[in-house]
This record gives sequence, structure tokens and C-alpha cells, in this order.
Amino acid sequence: MSIIEVEKLTKYYGKSRGIVDVSFNVEEGEIFGFIGPNGAGKSTTIRLFLSLIYPSSGKARIFGKDCIEFGPEIRQEIGYLPSEVFYYEGMKVIDLLKYSGSFYKKDTTRRMHELAEIMELDLKRRIDDLSYGNKKKVGIVQGLLHQPKLIILDEPTSGLDPLMQQKFFNLIREENKRGATVFFSSHILGEVQKMCSRVAVIKEGSIIKIEEIKTLRNEHYKKVMVTAENSDQLQFDLEGVTNVERDNGTVRFFFKGDINQVTRIISAHDVADLTIEEPTLEEIFMHYYE
Repeated sequence: MSIIEVEKLTKYYGKSRGIVDVSFNVEEGEIFGFIGPNGAGKSTTIRLFLSLIYPSSGKARIFGKDCIEFGPEIRQEIGYLPSEVFYYEGMKVIDLLKYSGSFYKKDTTRRMHELAEIMELDLKRRIDDLSYGNKKKVGIVQGLLHQPKLIILDEPTSGLDPLMQQKFFNLIREENKRGATVFFSSHILGEVQKMCSRVAVIKEGSIIKIEEIKTLRNEHYKKVMVTAENSDQLQFDLEGVTNVERDNGTVRFFFKGDINQVTRIISAHDVADLTIEEPTLEEIFMHYYE
């Protein structure tokens, strides 16, 4: 079952491009990555899901219901963490979270305290006394306190220190095990690589790739590093070799294809060291951004 269904979704701000003909599905129970550089259209897509803005054309459905027509009903089961959080400065954290909880048809008090303890959030402090990182913790608790069926995260870790980032990732994994579907939007590819099973790449408002992370890493580029005494004699004139660098007897490059072609060339030389490894997700996607 698809929790999110997007069909040729398009948004223009006057003559300026937001997103154009974006189409994809997110399946129930999935942690789906939505990646691209700043300005690619990630936040525009999310705002359309939440009916904070209306599309120029196309449709988006969540839980099988149109996001615009059934917006208030759908949002009862969505937890949303925006990239930037803004609050009533004079309120205490606990009052803000109780106010947020009052919008849902369930008692959120117990879960609010559980989440605050996990994220080390002081509920008695005033909002205007909090650092940016602590305000982000408020946003995390606020987005999860009603145990939503769909969690939408827009650049969720900005402002969190590394320890809190890890606690946050563990929390999202627990919510996913409970049955929540997660839509994870980020430009930090390492985060997506840790969390997601499948990703969509958006560039300049259009989807350019949708793929499982395992497939991207296993069937695409390998990163090769060879160190040899006469490294200038190592010539890799093969289709699929890119980004060749030579430095102090070491040759580095990326290769897409049958790795046996590379190892046959290497085996004909006296090699001091050889490394063949999977590139990071960031390295794989770099050519999509360029």
C-alpha cells in the first residue's frame, strides 16, 4: 500500500519554478529519502503535502486521500518537523507542547514526557531561553507526541549536536518499527545513507532518479586506489573509468563496469597496495548534481 502518491505535481511561484511534474510513491512502513541540494524543491514538495501551499497542477495523495481536499483530516496522522522552527517566545516548553497535543483526538501527555526525557529537553524552560538546538528538540517532541502514522522530516538534524543526532536517528528507527512511514528530506547524504532504504533525487525541481540505496551502491561505481613503484605505467584506458588522480605513486579513480577488467591490468604490475571499495552515497550522486 502506498502511503504517499505523487502524480505530476507542479508548483510555480509566479514565473519562478518550484517543482515540475514530480511523481513518486512512498510505501507503507518505508523510510524514504528525498535528497537534493538547497533550492532543488524539497521543502516546496513537503509544503504541498501539508496543504500549506496549493499546487499549480498535478496531485498528491496521503493515505489515499487528496492532500488539499482532506488536508485537516490527513494532518491528524502526520508528524512534521520543519527545517526551521519558530515559536511563541513567552511560552514555557510544556505549555507549548500541551497546546500542540490538544489538536489531536488522544491523550499525548505520557508520550510527551517520554520524548522529552529521550531528547534531554527541560519542559519547564521558556522558549525564548532556549538555544537553536534545544528549540529543534521541541520540534522533534512536538512532531512525534501523537504517534503519527506518517513522519515528514525536512532537514531534521540541523542545530543538533552529534550525540543528539544519534538519539534522534534511534528514535525515528523505533517509530518506524512501530509501523510509522518516514519521509526523510535532506541535503546531507550521509544521513540518508544511514536511515533510508530507497531514495529520490531531485534537481532543479524535477526528479532525476529513484532507486534503492543497495542498488545504487552495489551496481554502480567502485572506488579504486592503487599504489605502485612505477605507477605512471598503470594506464586504465577503459570505458567506465572516471575521476583519475595521480599523486606520489598512487592512482585513484572511479570505475563502473566489470571490475575484472581493472584487476587484470593491476595484476600485470608490481603493486604495493590496492583498495577497492564502495563509494559513499555522496560520491555516487555527485555527477547528478554537477
